[in-house]
Amino acid sequence: MNQLRREDYIVFLIYFIAVSSYGYYIYRRKKSATTNSKDFFLAEGALTWWAIGASLIASNISAEHFIGMSGSGFALGLAISTYEWMAAATLIIVAVFIIPVYLKNKIYTMPQFLAVRYNNVVSTIMAIFWLLVYVFVNLTSIIYLGALAINAVSGIDFNWCIAGLAVFAIAVTLGGMKVIGYTDVFQVLVLIMGGLVTTYLALSLVSEHFGYGKNILKAIQIVSTKAPSHFHMIFDKSNPYYKDLPGLSVLIGGMWINNLNYFGCNQYITQRALGADLKTARSGLLFAAFLKLLIPLIAVLPGITAYVLFKEGVFHNEMIDAAGVVKPDHAYPTLLYLLPAGLKGLAFAALTAAIVASLAGKANSISTIFSLDIYHKFFKKDATEKQLVKTGRWAVIVAMIMACLVAPALRSLDQAYQFIQEYVGFISPGVLAIFLMGFYWKRTTSAAALTAALLTIPLSTLLKFLPAWTNGAFPDYPFLDRMTIVFVVIIALMIIISLMSNKNKDAAPLIEVDTKMFRVSPGFIIGSVIIFGILTALYTVFW
Repeated sequence: MNQLRREDYIVFLIYFIAVSSYGYYIYRRKKSATTNSKDFFLAEGALTWWAIGASLIASNISAEHFIGMSGSGFALGLAISTYEWMAAATLIIVAVFIIPVYLKNKIYTMPQFLAVRYNNVVSTIMAIFWLLVYVFVNLTSIIYLGALAINAVSGIDFNWCIAGLAVFAIAVTLGGMKVIGYTDVFQVLVLIMGGLVTTYLALSLVSEHFGYGKNILKAIQIVSTKAPSHFHMIFDKSNPYYKDLPGLSVLIGGMWINNLNYFGCNQYITQRALGADLKTARSGLLFAAFLKLLIPLIAVLPGITAYVLFKEGVFHNEMIDAAGVVKPDHAYPTLLYLLPAGLKGLAFAALTAAIVASLAGKANSISTIFSLDIYHKFFKKDATEKQLVKTGRWAVIVAMIMACLVAPALRSLDQAYQFIQEYVGFISPGVLAIFLMGFYWKRTTSAAALTAALLTIPLSTLLKFLPAWTNGAFPDYPFLDRMTIVFVVIIALMIIISLMSNKNKDAAPLIEVDTKMFRVSPGFIIGSVIIFGILTALYTVFW
């Protein structure tokens, strides 16, 4: 049942050859990218707005969405879409107020910003934090979830799936950011097409099960009727999943911290725009915001549909493990192997495209930070361009091997998407505080930034485990609320420490910020208004 047929292999082979050939064409056309570090890491000046937007989404959307977000859709419902829809709003904020600061000051990596604005100690600590999170949370979870999905749809051994994904991603990454950026355009087309096919199949199964043929509109009506609790965006405290998405915090609290950090202070996201001019970068981010609105359609809706089918007993056994526990993350793989021959190959290609594109983006960012902010600073200050690129390639290989070795340890997770969000959230409040204060308050000192860097993980850990350590005497806050608390505490500490410092002695080098940078074109304003209008309608209808 979960084996690929000849038609599937043909479809997948066409995809593989197309991506490989196009990547090689870009590599040969811009071969200077193999020796120039800025070209290799940033594709400086080479990516168009549509390539930036598509590459950003391709790097962002991966198995954690197809598998993890569908699993959360199965368990929580449409509310998990808030990560995507709030991200669309966040991308507009980043395009207006954050990207201009980086481009004006010729910032190429996030640690470089910290070194320029504060000092090398803050920069190095955060560079190490980022490398650890990228390798042991991001790369690891994507490889695990990707292997899980491919194993389910193809029957290929789980360990071979891990190895195959890693090798494919390494091959793409070694070509540099130009190859990643332009192949990502193709990858996005494939993953959206494959995702829509899976959504269509899931809705068709519902419609057929209730005797309406392949009436997709009727299926949507049935799903909303059979699972009304799965179509609320804002949970109250009586909801069993309130701790995952705590009410209005998804609109005014921790969700903003999570998204602003992810899209504004995150190397493998901002990296796509750092090599472009401001107009191109903004247009790319606006395009990405429009694409973000579509993601719940291909990632969340299949999970909700799988929940209805599960309740109807259509594939009850597939969703339960040997211990009799329901596994939400099995929802998407279960739908995949129900696809007919040929379409299963397209879905297989879509999954692979999402996984490989995301792995390549993260691996490139790991190599960028390690080569420019660790190796170049501390191991070989006189490194040539060729040596930096070579080091970056080795960093990709080593990081991927480490992630592959750790990935199988994640088998015990029920909702991997929530795991990723929570543990990345241990560092997010401190990072965002350091960046925002560095952007917009001249008095912020290096001592304040260092304090924030050192305290963000301990404070997050304390708030998470204190309820257990005190036998419930301390409130058990949802993790998005914990992020808000940590962010507010760190901002307050940074203000106090900066005000107590000797203004002349402790003044940090300043980042140039000019209000003229925040002016946007009429076209950008129109696009932004359309996005905010759509978001207002969605939250009003599904409140």
